[in-house]
Amino acid sequence: MLTIIDYGLGNILSFQNVYKRINVETRIAKSVDDLENATKLILPGVGAFDHAIDLLNASGMRSKIEELVFQKNTPIIGICVGMQILANSSEEGVKPGLGWIPGSVKKFDFHKLEKKIPMPHMGWNDVHPNKEGTELFHGLESDSRFYFLHSYYFECTDKQNEISRTDYGTGFSSAIKKNHIFGVQFHPEKSHHYGQILLKNFAEI
Repeated sequence: MLTIIDYGLGNILSFQNVYKRINVETRIAKSVDDLENATKLILPGVGAFDHAIDLLNASGMRSKIEELVFQKNTPIIGICVGMQILANSSEEGVKPGLGWIPGSVKKFDFHKLEKKIPMPHMGWNDVHPNKEGTELFHGLESDSRFYFLHSYYFECTDKQNEISRTDYGTGFSSAIKKNHIFGVQFHPEKSHHYGQILLKNFAEI
């Protein structure tokens, strides 16, 4: 059962609508009981890093999610802030992240660039997957564009965990992976057929 974690952040219904269009059954988890029999997990997120961590902890689901991910090897994908909280820490806040993929979340610093670029990074942009991202980006190897809305980005400690890059004044990791744990900085649920392909790929992992 593909389960979307509802801890108070993210476009839950948008994910459900995408999967309904491609005939993939989903469940929304608001409690530990809802996580039973989950075979795939989606961890959405919007807003600030510390707020996301606080809400996830307050939901009572964190321990069960960690049990599924680390004891049962259940694939999970973090979306936007849901990706960022996979890191150890963030410049946006003071709370520790989940630390599931080693790295830190940094704020875009465009002061060193000649050309001033608007913040946040908002709108469509190209995503360039590498060979490590084959299973998530199958069918999206070239000319894929996704919708972004963020001012912070994930910096991997180990570059082997980076599976795609995007340029916005500077290059940054737009998707990450460690074993069966994935994260994407963009919003696939808002990215039309590109996002639909990616979410279908995740359902089939």
